[in-house]
Amino acid sequence: PGCRVAVLSAVPGLGDQLVGQPVSGRLSGRLFTIMSASPALLMRLVASGFSIAEKAQAIVQQVMSGGDLGVVEKTGANDLQTKADRLVQLSICSSLARKFPKLTIIGEEDLPFQHVDEDLIESGQSEEVLKYSCPPQYSHIKEDEIVVWVDPLDGTKEYTEGLLDHVTVLIGFAYAGKAIAGVINQPYYNYQAGAGAVLGRTIWGVLNLGVFGIQLKEAPEGKHIITTTRSHSSKLVNDCICAMKADEVIRVGGAGNKVIQLIEGKASAYVFASPGCKKWDTCAPEAILHAVSGKLTDIHGNPFQYHKDVKHMNSAGVLATLKNFDYYASRVPDSVKTALVP
Repeated sequence: PGCRVAVLSAVPGLGDQLVGQPVSGRLSGRLFTIMSASPALLMRLVASGFSIAEKAQAIVQQVMSGGDLGVVEKTGANDLQTKADRLVQLSICSSLARKFPKLTIIGEEDLPFQHVDEDLIESGQSEEVLKYSCPPQYSHIKEDEIVVWVDPLDGTKEYTEGLLDHVTVLIGFAYAGKAIAGVINQPYYNYQAGAGAVLGRTIWGVLNLGVFGIQLKEAPEGKHIITTTRSHSSKLVNDCICAMKADEVIRVGGAGNKVIQLIEGKASAYVFASPGCKKWDTCAPEAILHAVSGKLTDIHGNPFQYHKDVKHMNSAGVLATLKNFDYYASRVPDSVKTALVP
């Protein structure tokens, strides 16, 4: 289900084989080393993901300004899909698949394969991202080893209600089952800052490299500020939050939005004691949070897996922090752990 692309292309040529790898030899008795001009695959993927996310931002804004959101219910009133969800997923999946045909791409929306309007295709890549060298442990990854998890519009319900600062576009890259890189676009970042403000921003990160496009800030020392679901609350969620002795509870939409709150110091923990979250919700945010030494797991403290055949549901909830993870993990009630089975 969803947007799944796994197509084999022709055998790469020599240039492809040398991507990001040094070539050494001797000329007139002198040792020389030539670095391939082409960056490693992961950095090219993230650079493309960055440009594709900026394209997604424009689509999200255009649909909203057009006035017809094209809302349909998927499983109920709290599980919606809009025209923006559909167009953005087609844009992201098709743009990545055209440039990197061996990727496996899994998107939230279960859309039929169809001809994609060329206006939805983004072929550019961020030169800013390409300035950075790929971490050595990821420099030799092959295209068919990457799984991309796409949430075209995280916070759809909030989007339909005009809570635009909750909305994000998520593109997560996984290797060997682990989230290693991510791109998060906030289409309406700064939307309340007035007519002259620059609208929207794109955040990106790679494990062992860092996170860019956002200023890291820690939550107030000694304060337990918990960000949690706005639309999917339950007794389990509330029991879990109560056990953590929260000084403040922030109820907002979107997993991407909640992780950004952790990174910007607006919250100290993201707690979701419910099975409602999916892999496309957490892959990109997890990679970005881990790249700044934060931690995101299920409610038991187990890491998530992002293999292409893994179940999509994060059935044991989500627990995430920038720091002090053990404090929050130790206070998850046994009743909650028993109810949420990995």
